[in-house]
Amino acid sequence: MNPYELSIAQARKELDNGTLSSRELTTSCLERIQAVDDKIKSFYLVTAKEALQQADSADKAIAKGSVAPLCGIPLAIKDLLCTKGIPTTCGSKILENFVPPYDATVIEKLKKEGAVLLGKASMDEFAMGSTSENSAFAVPENPWKADYVAGGSSGGSASSVSAMECLGSLGSDTGGSIRQPASLCGIVGIKPTYGRVSRYGLVAFASSLDQVGPLSRDVTDAAMMMNAISGYDPRDSTSVKEEVPDFTASLSEGMKGMKVGVPAEYFVEGMDADVAKVVEKGIQIFKDAGAEIVDVTLPHTDYCVAVYYLIAPAEASSNLARYDGVVYGYRAENPESLSDMYRRTRSEAFGDEVKRRILIGTYALSSGYYDAYYKKASQVRTLILQDFQKAYESCDLIISPVTPTPAWKKGTYADDPLSLYLSDILTLSANLAGIPGISVPGGFSSDGLPIGIQLQSSHFREDILFKAAYNLECGTGLANKCPEL
Repeated sequence: MNPYELSIAQARKELDNGTLSSRELTTSCLERIQAVDDKIKSFYLVTAKEALQQADSADKAIAKGSVAPLCGIPLAIKDLLCTKGIPTTCGSKILENFVPPYDATVIEKLKKEGAVLLGKASMDEFAMGSTSENSAFAVPENPWKADYVAGGSSGGSASSVSAMECLGSLGSDTGGSIRQPASLCGIVGIKPTYGRVSRYGLVAFASSLDQVGPLSRDVTDAAMMMNAISGYDPRDSTSVKEEVPDFTASLSEGMKGMKVGVPAEYFVEGMDADVAKVVEKGIQIFKDAGAEIVDVTLPHTDYCVAVYYLIAPAEASSNLARYDGVVYGYRAENPESLSDMYRRTRSEAFGDEVKRRILIGTYALSSGYYDAYYKKASQVRTLILQDFQKAYESCDLIISPVTPTPAWKKGTYADDPLSLYLSDILTLSANLAGIPGISVPGGFSSDGLPIGIQLQSSHFREDILFKAAYNLECGTGLANKCPEL
């Protein structure tokens, strides 16, 4: 087995007993990137020199004795997390030359653990998209099938893990951007409870929805990464002072006494037959593990897409107003006036999808329309949250598909953005409600594409998710199953 094929937990054991060094592990990942990334395009930027320096530092720390669980582990970072001295572009021309003067809190935490950061992963521009095709620089491939999407917006984060270019990665999830690409690429991806992980240093798309989370090849690795990045941060006003349990302690077989809810609203019309079969298999695995299956209802599910695509663009319109060519980022050349500079800077440097969402959001917030659109959407958002709160009175977690279909061919929705928005219908609600959700590999379609199963639980009950996800993984036997490249 090549070192890059190891899980984080497996690599931890080898690093600690001296049969593998972090430099060897990191070199193996860098060689893997060199061998496959011209094809996969997971990375926008590979920081090989810095990674090897971090690996050498990790080896010195390991030689001295006890170290943190992620010490010496090579990871990829989504390119919207600020990294001191290393470019952070958010997949946008407007930030092509931006080099942050500070690290995001989650990056600080990884560095404190002694993790090795291999580089910045490709993504949809400003995290706006479901396929990563909106990137201004590199569009990642699905490692399981050429010319198919890796998902989005954390497509590069997902494809890098699936293609075994790294042992794990960080992504962000605003409406499914961790769980959906994890499902399409056949790996594990978790969106934590809003406020569980610091958003400081995460370049904002929609501030009330964004959350940082890990992507990995198995549930154990995801739990290890969650341990490292979770916790209160006074620099983030949305961070919550909630005790962080050891998530790996939840990884035990058996679900006796647990109730799993099945919402009829999540088995939508037009769902792929293979997706339905995989979720049915997951339900049976839970039954076999001793869980009780109960029916639940989430009656406002049909409104999720409309609510999300008013709230998220409105917040994006506000957040992206700062990119005007004045303080940092791209600036139009030879403007005729200040207003001309503003207009041309934004017109030339933002991509079509970002412009589309800014226009939607600005309209929804405009005088005379605020009450009819943004305010009304916020009120319905509360009803969506209340649906989940009521459902969790009768169950511990909810099982559903992640997406209505497996991955699709690139360019399928190039001229139909509204249909692409509808593909997010099963993931948006967790962000609107602020609850945690995880995607776990569940099986494959008839033509060999991965299909994930989504689990959701109530606020700050990631421990329940990890226990259920672990049992699901044991039942499917798909841990660390990656494509041959």
